[in-house]
Order: sequence, then structure tokens, then C-alpha cells
Amino acid sequence: MQLRLAFRVFSIVSLACLIQACGVARLGDNLPYGVLDNDDLELVGDGLPTYLLMIDGLIVNWPEKESLLQSGASMYSAYAGIYVEDKTRAQRLTNKAMGYAVRAACARDKDWCEVRKVPIEQFDALLEDANKKDVPMMYTLGSTWVGYIQQNSNDWNAVAELGRVNALMSRVVELDEGYDFGQAHMYLGALNSILPASLGGNPDLAKEHFDKAVELSSGRNLLAKTLCAERYARLVFDQALHDQLLKEVLEADVEEHGLTLQNRYAQKQAQVLLDGSAEYFE
Repeated sequence: MQLRLAFRVFSIVSLACLIQACGVARLGDNLPYGVLDNDDLELVGDGLPTYLLMIDGLIVNWPEKESLLQSGASMYSAYAGIYVEDKTRAQRLTNKAMGYAVRAACARDKDWCEVRKVPIEQFDALLEDANKKDVPMMYTLGSTWVGYIQQNSNDWNAVAELGRVNALMSRVVELDEGYDFGQAHMYLGALNSILPASLGGNPDLAKEHFDKAVELSSGRNLLAKTLCAERYARLVFDQALHDQLLKEVLEADVEEHGLTLQNRYAQKQAQVLLDGSAEYFE
């Protein structure tokens, strides 16, 4: 399972409500659960293109609405990461997602408009000045950024931005580690397990982050366990842990408000990994 596939399901959003008297801001805030609580991956995949076009239209009408831009970033990143096989098309979609994510950050605070280009000292100052209210923007930016880097992994300029993503997600954890079921920890687990320890990775720290993501979701985040098996247990060649985690995922109930679709995806990937366990560890 590729890293780009591992992160995308929990960011999927849907257009589940209409613009009402409460205002357009409610639209982006209340979108996710129509899709996130669906357990049919194929149905969601068939329907997402329509939502992509709709969110584009809404953003044309409200080009500086932070919540809409965040929804667009998450939706495009999710669709490209899970459903798009053509590399060129996936890159195009994640580039658009990244553009929306940066625009969302800029809409919240003009100091973030050049977040990818500012000197590292200025970037660190942005993180230091952020507070808990900035977490949704920062989390969307970070998760979208990971997808962008993965799709542009042949571009060293993109890969060089991994350090900023790691710092961004670390700051999210500092400000509100329980946000979105603690899934910033899951990202940090994956980022720290890209490489083995001999090449600069930190598998032990990765395991701590995966475990924390499971803990903060009261064990209901099945993707954190699947990722721990794929990113950590395989990296350190621990077949017993690998198979145990995957069996736990496959035996679990997927239904959980806000996590159902992600859990279904985690089970699908867990079965693939378990089926290949003997071959991988032999």
C-alpha cells in the first residue's frame, strides 16, 4: 500500500447540506459526515466527481471562504489519493488541492499566504504564533501537503518540503492532539517511518505516534493500526505484531461516526497486507 493511499479516506468530504439562512460558513463546516459515515467505497468513488464540480462552483462564488477552500482541498486530495490511477492526472488534482489548502490558510491569516516560500525562520514563527483556533486550517494544510508531496515524489523541491509538513503536524499535536480523532499523530507516525533508522528514520517514534492515534480514538481508528502494521511492523520486520494488528482490524466493527468509511478502507488494505505477509517476511 502506497503512502498516498494511506492518508486520504478520512479527509473525504461531501456536500450534505444546502446554503441556509445560517450562512455559507455552515456549508463547509457540516459537509463531511454524509460520506464519512458511508461504508461503501465504490459508491463514494462514483459520487465524488459530482461533488468536486459542485465545490468548485461554490468556491467561484465565495473565493475567500475558508471552510469551502478547506473542503475543496480535502476532497480533491482524497479523490486523487484513493481513486485516481493515472499519475499525471493525480498530480494535477493534488496540485489543485494544494492550491485550495494554501488559499484557505491565507483566507484565515494573510501571514500564511506564502507559507511554502517563506524562510524557515519565518515559517517557525508562524507555527509559534498559531493557537488552537488555527488547528483546522493547519491540519487541512498538512494533510493535503503530504498528498501533494507523494504525488510529486520525483520533484526534489516538493520532497524538500517534508520537514515543514512534519513541523506543521507536530504543532497541531501540541495545540490539540485530540483533533479529528488524534489523526495528526497518525501522519507523524507515517512521516517518521518512511525511512529505516539507519537512513534517518525514527521507527520507535513512529510506533509511539501510531499507538497514540489509536488511544485518542478509543481504539476505533482502524487505519492507525493498519498503518502501524504496514509502516512500522514491516520496517522493523516484526511479523507477529504485523499479523496481530491486521487481524484486529479485520475482526473489528467498522461503524463509527466520522470514521466508518475510513475503517472500511483500513479493512480492505489490512486484508491485502495480511495476504502478503508470508511472502514479505519469508
